[in-house]
Amino acid sequence: MNTSDLTRRAFLAASTTTVLSACATTRVNTAQVVPGKISPNEKLNLAAVGIGGMGRRNIDSCATENIVALCDVDNKHAAKQFDKYPKAKRFVDYRVMFDKASKEFDGVIIATPDHTHAVISMDAIAHGKHIYCQKPLAHSLHEVRTVTEAARAAGVQTQMGNQGHSSDNMRLVKEWIENDAVGKVREVHAWSDRPVGGNPWSDFPMMGRPTDTPAVPESLNWDLWIGPAPMRPYHPIYHPLTWRGFYDFGTGPLGDMGCHILDPSFYALDLGHPDYVQASSTHIGDEASKETYPRATIVNYRFPKTKKRGPIDLTWYDGRLLPAIPKLLPGDFTLPSNGALIVGDKGVILHGSHGAGSAVLLPESRRAEYTDPKPYLERVKQQEGAHELDWVRACKDGKLASSNFEYGGPLTEMVLIGVLAIRMKDQRLEWDGDNLTITNNEAANALVNPPYRDGWSL
Repeated sequence: MNTSDLTRRAFLAASTTTVLSACATTRVNTAQVVPGKISPNEKLNLAAVGIGGMGRRNIDSCATENIVALCDVDNKHAAKQFDKYPKAKRFVDYRVMFDKASKEFDGVIIATPDHTHAVISMDAIAHGKHIYCQKPLAHSLHEVRTVTEAARAAGVQTQMGNQGHSSDNMRLVKEWIENDAVGKVREVHAWSDRPVGGNPWSDFPMMGRPTDTPAVPESLNWDLWIGPAPMRPYHPIYHPLTWRGFYDFGTGPLGDMGCHILDPSFYALDLGHPDYVQASSTHIGDEASKETYPRATIVNYRFPKTKKRGPIDLTWYDGRLLPAIPKLLPGDFTLPSNGALIVGDKGVILHGSHGAGSAVLLPESRRAEYTDPKPYLERVKQQEGAHELDWVRACKDGKLASSNFEYGGPLTEMVLIGVLAIRMKDQRLEWDGDNLTITNNEAANALVNPPYRDGWSL
């Protein structure tokens, strides 16, 4: 096919199957193939899409570099960040930004709602841009796999925004497990108080679709905000924060927090794909269950035995549900509002949210008799904005960032198969992760790759 006869987006859509087929048999070493690689002493030129929310922190963490282009569909919501970087070119439509200004920047920060992560990432990849994308990496399992493999084939440097993965404690937990601190691990319990945690980020709606149709604010391009999702009338319940609770836009408490809280177990235990997953939940009512995530959920994962470990049962709880206290700990032990227990036959690792923050080895008797191994896993430089700056460093020297898409993609897949199970309440889903297929439930399998609205594609 002669690409000069096609527009860039048409070519990308037409060639996706070919690219993914090639990726399946050839792994590109992204540490060697780095489009736009520059000297470590030079500054990167960066763009950002979605700058009014979490994007603010991501951009500010990269302010040592040149912020040259900013894009947001809501000028009012993003006004402070636009004003903070007055020299940056301003855009409403990310596609226009790529078409008109792509030659001016090396990488792009993506901090939009979940349902638009993949389409923006694929446009960035088509332009050969390095990518920092907020978690979860995408909204659907098909999107995650497509973006991961396309980024690999293009050789761009990537980082998913699960900041805790750059922490020292993340490596410490893995070293503990590899050096028998807790013995054989057979179970993991992880939880979040969301969607009722009492802070703005966790104030998910638990409701049916609004019936009133207020006017779209003049500052907001609603069509672009909707992006590839099915069109619906504007309502302030969706934007700027509580879109996370709606099936069409977000991934609920598990999608929001799983890439943080489940990260240490996924990394330290090399979990990979589960064999099956099943969820139970409680909702406000039938209308709410058609639109938004439940009030509280329990998700059970089963991971198969490997050469290095036995089978693992992982259970996720949200909505302020908590696991039972392991028998190695006192019966009145108090658990934090967000965190995880990695349970072995000799001890327990307890950590909080956002990676392995505040990780402790329990009980005290085990901590007293155990000697930490000399640190041997490479650490990320600890500094303000360490995770974003680790990506900046990777863009310059070509050595992979800590949560690059080769890692962040599979982590997100593990999280999203649990999210999908929540939508198929009480049904055990047999998961063929290698082939991205639910083998025993066609209705659930259809949610692996839900359709886009007309005019949008990967």
